[in-house]
Amino acid sequence: MTIQGVRVARRGAEYIGTMAVQEKHRFDERSLDRFMGEHVPGFVAPVQVEQFKGGQSNPTYRLTDAAGRRYVLRRKPPGKLLPSAHAVDREFRVIAALNRTNVPTPRAYALCEDDSVVGTAFYIMEFCDGRVLWDPLLPEVPREGRLAIYRAKFETLARLHAVDYAALGLADFGRPGSYVARQISRWGKQYKASETETIEAMDQLLEWLPAHLPANDETVLVHGDYRLDNMVYHATEPRVLGIIDWEISTLGDPLAELSYLCMLWRTPRDWGGLEGHDLGELGLPSEREMVDYYCTLSRRAVPDPALWEFYMAYNLFRVSCIRQGVYGRALDGTASNLRAAESGKLVRPAAELAWSIVAGITREGIAGGGR
Repeated sequence: MTIQGVRVARRGAEYIGTMAVQEKHRFDERSLDRFMGEHVPGFVAPVQVEQFKGGQSNPTYRLTDAAGRRYVLRRKPPGKLLPSAHAVDREFRVIAALNRTNVPTPRAYALCEDDSVVGTAFYIMEFCDGRVLWDPLLPEVPREGRLAIYRAKFETLARLHAVDYAALGLADFGRPGSYVARQISRWGKQYKASETETIEAMDQLLEWLPAHLPANDETVLVHGDYRLDNMVYHATEPRVLGIIDWEISTLGDPLAELSYLCMLWRTPRDWGGLEGHDLGELGLPSEREMVDYYCTLSRRAVPDPALWEFYMAYNLFRVSCIRQGVYGRALDGTASNLRAAESGKLVRPAAELAWSIVAGITREGIAGGGR
């Protein structure tokens, strides 16, 4: 799992495609052959295994069987893990449920919670043969086609938030209400569990955010890390074939997820964000344009400006917590991304940006009232 907007600028080949499986992430391929032969229709042994370069959380592999069919395997990483993290069983459950909706998701084939097969729990899903667009500037897309790419990801988000999660059997996939409060508590605890230095802005956010929660409390199914490079686009069309990386999906707040996606416009260009770029020249939409587009599609009111700023500060805080966790895994050798150690450099600046947003918000200014 990488984090929207707050990352070192991508250098293409380092994150796109596959590589030989890292030594620490290898497993018994013949054991996997036996499992897939029993649980994946049409599979023909033996399997060829490659590891995807991108991603920082659950090691992810491209599988090719003897007939040339391709699959994806996602597993828990080896080693000591933070509580409730790397829940591949939850990923599998939500993908399998969404296979029955108009939300584009890879076909879910099989879940294995028996550690004896490949060493940790894993699941197998369809390989979506399309494009993963890592760079939000979309250099590989003609200027006149970039707006359609952005609209597709916001339109797909509106589809997700319209899903009747109870009808899909996901009423117990999370707790309705108080999503932001629970997220602040959860990520704050995980931040403290991985803390490597004192960051004043983080300590201030840990105190301020719970004391200034907005009153709105809508509940929808949320992805949790919804962004451009967590979706596979059609090879030539501005169409999403599949949303991937559902590790932290749950029942949550649609504005929290929308603002997370829009955080891209607030983060500097040297973090991989859009701030500082001439969007009109590049053929890219503005933050306001896409917020309005989503709200029109989802039939939601455009959020009050002060409320929107709270969500921005909250998301940057959350990013800092997650980045710290990735950095902690890099220090103990369990992170799957080769450059996960660089996450540590971005924890402080993301927290300080969040606190600078808080400085412009008064308690009375939060729409709906604070509590």
